[in-house]
Formats: sequence, C-alpha cells, structure tokens
Amino acid sequence: MAAMRKPKVFVAGPVSWNRLVMVDRLPQPRPHTAFATGHREVVGGTSAGKALNLASLGADVTLRTVVGDDDAGRAVLDVLHRAGVEVIAEVVDTATEQHLNLMDPNGGRVSIYLELPRLHRAEHDERALAALASADAAVIDLADHARPLLAAARAAGVPVWCDLHDYDGVAEFHRDFLEAADHVFLNDDAFETGDRTALTTFLHSLDKHAVATLGADGALAVVDGAVHRVPAEPVEEIVDTNGAGDAFFSGYLVAHLAGADVDSAMTAGARQAALCLGSAGLAPQL
Repeated sequence: MAAMRKPKVFVAGPVSWNRLVMVDRLPQPRPHTAFATGHREVVGGTSAGKALNLASLGADVTLRTVVGDDDAGRAVLDVLHRAGVEVIAEVVDTATEQHLNLMDPNGGRVSIYLELPRLHRAEHDERALAALASADAAVIDLADHARPLLAAARAAGVPVWCDLHDYDGVAEFHRDFLEAADHVFLNDDAFETGDRTALTTFLHSLDKHAVATLGADGALAVVDGAVHRVPAEPVEEIVDTNGAGDAFFSGYLVAHLAGADVDSAMTAGARQAALCLGSAGLAPQL
C-alpha cells in the first residue's frame, strides 16, 4: 500500500524571540515591586506556533516570515529549521520581533512588544508564491507583511485559513483577513464568558466555517449553520500556556485535510492543545 502523502501547508506571518517572565499574579496598574518565579527566552509568534505544531503533526510546512539580521532572528530560524520547517525568511535591517511576556499560573498574559520589524521590500516573492500555489491550505496570520498573500492565495485557488485571535467584530485591522478566509478561527476574549449566545450569534453571522476556542471550556464551531462543541482535553499538569491556541488550530487543520468531519477535527484540535499545555514551548515535545 502506498504511503499517504503529507499535507502541504503554507504559513505566512510573524515569528518572534520572547522573554517569558512567570509571576504569581499579573501586576496591578499602580507603581509597585514584584518578583518573578522564573524566566526564560524562547521562540514565539503565532506563525511559529502554527508551523511548529503542524510539523509535529507530520505536515510538510513552509513558513514565510520576517526576521532581522540579529542574534534573535538566528535563534528563531534555528528552532524552526531543527523542527523540519522550511523557512522563507525576509531578512530586514531592523530588529527581529521581540516580546516581554508576563505569565501567571492560570494562563493570563500581558505581552509587551519590544521590537517590531518592518518589511519595506520583499526579496523572495517568487519562491513564496510557488510554495503557496502547491499547498493544500494557506494559513495567513495577522501581520501587514502577510496581508498581500491573502489575494495571492485566493488567486491560486488555495483555501485560506485565518486566525483572528481576539477579534471583536469591528476592528478594521482584521477585515481583509476575515473577508479573504474560507476558514476562520478566533478566541473568546472579546465576548462574555458566562453566556455563549453572543459568541454563537457572531459565528453564525460570519457565514463561513468558523471556530472559537474557549480556553478551559473547550471550543465552539458553527459550520453550515450547525453548532458543534468540544470540551477541553484534561491536562495532568499545565507546563506552559503559550501556543495552545495555535496547537488547537493546527490539530484541527491537519485532521480536516485528512478528511475528518467537524467534530473529529475539533477533538483533534483539543488533543493537540492539551499536548502543548503539558509541554514547555509552542509545540508539544514528542
């Protein structure tokens, strides 16, 4: 029997080099002194999270991103290359994206942007467009340097998957991504957590394949007018909450490309998120 072909996924969007600082509780908005319970430097960025999770699930992944010609950029690229991700790196003369993330034990986070690179002129459009055209799915993440690839994916006839994160339904920055996407993901941060009616109504209003992650409450999807729910997978010990949403997205996407129905894909997403939560880093250490 012939081996199944690996799904090919093109990802475009941000990567970063982050300093994570663990605290007992997130700081209050007043002058005071706080002590960290730990800290470390790691790769970050939603596109890195997706690329690493997709690779860990056996997908053939090409990531087009932007880094600076600096130690942080080289550290990010080293992590991605060692994970088997093919990287199309636009190297700019500004610093690699960097964040300072304050993390509490319950998954709360304050992310402070320290550096944000600007891509003024792309050098590898031809290579990126070729990788995009051969993909089974195009994941275009929220970044100005990824925005032009929305139209390119539509022109190539490649299904577009967009993660809108904490989209509230009105933010203009997200609009191009929402309109171009065939499959939309977001989290519930902009909605009341006690009552899912508003979130469900919003997902219906998108009139496309729409999935919302709900943290410890699992996930909710509206596909072809039908509502689907999946609980979160239990995690014996939460090690790191970074990347859990990207892990869910990746598990769902790979299952979908393999022919899974919505409920099975959501279950696969929840399973990958749980593995990520139980591991240090953006993707599970398998």
